[in-house]
Amino acid sequence: MSIDTERDIEANLQIGPTDKGMVRIYVESDGVEIPMDFAPDDADEIAEEIVAAANRARNMAPKRR
Repeated sequence: MSIDTERDIEANLQIGPTDKGMVRIYVESDGVEIPMDFAPDDADEIAEEIVAAANRARNMAPKRR
């Protein structure tokens, strides 16, 4: 599986601060839980990458009329 492979999988995604001053991205699906903690600066970089990917995806999508 690669990043371009579509899958029909449902997952719950939560993002928030931890009590230790980290940013947690928490993914849960079919009984599997994946908590990922990041320093705030790293979380900012991840957010920038998500925004950049969303912009690239918009440019790839067929134009609506």
